[in-house]
Amino acid sequence: MDKIRVIHDQQGATLTVWWGDPATEAICEETADEVVLMKDAAGHVIGCELLHFQAAGDGGGLSVEAVVRPAA
Repeated sequence: MDKIRVIHDQQGATLTVWWGDPATEAICEETADEVVLMKDAAGHVIGCELLHFQAAGDGGGLSVEAVVRPAA
């Protein structure tokens, strides 16, 4: 099963999502929308980081919902 990592850094105000292996990161590229794309050596996007992220609500944490749809 593939693993997705979601990391919320409250102090740094970032939300990072990895769907590839972070150890293979070779390139980081910031977009105009303050999103950083992490890529492997082949240029495939393996994760992204949203800058200036603050979770809505009372600051009690981040809730993540996973929805898995069967393959067609």
